[in-house]
Amino acid sequence: MAEKAKEPTPGWVWLFTGAVLGAFIMFLIGLSEVRKYPEGTNITASRATVAENPARNTSPKFTFYDMLRETKVSVPSASTAQERAVPVIANDMEYIVQVASFRKQSDADQVRAKLILLNLNATVEPARVRNGERWYRVLVGPFDSRSMVSSARSTLLANNHEALILKRSKY
Repeated sequence: MAEKAKEPTPGWVWLFTGAVLGAFIMFLIGLSEVRKYPEGTNITASRATVAENPARNTSPKFTFYDMLRETKVSVPSASTAQERAVPVIANDMEYIVQVASFRKQSDADQVRAKLILLNLNATVEPARVRNGERWYRVLVGPFDSRSMVSSARSTLLANNHEALILKRSKY
């Protein structure tokens, strides 16, 4: 008859055995490193010599408050800060994001409706191309800053729409 196969010992048993064996070895090493005093050594006498020495004044000396009183801090006047201010440049450019372009206005209107549901300001703008054909662009915007464009572009990309950023004059 065939013999029954032995089940292997679980891993946690080996881990526990190794940990106990390692702890025992470390205990033995620690015992071998303990200092052995000669028989005539009086341990209490060495403690007494420490007590006889007066303790030094180890309290910290804080000089921060003295230094603070002596130090002067110069603060620039308000007029200096105003002189350094960067003049604000009037921004006469705006950003528009082109999402798609279609030959049929109905296709453009369908995409525009989807973009409006995404809370984007979408419009359809007709455009003539070189050969005189009329195309309908789906645009989102206008935006005054690149950060607003970036936010709209992220929303478009998250909803599987490509985005082409256009920059044009406001006037």
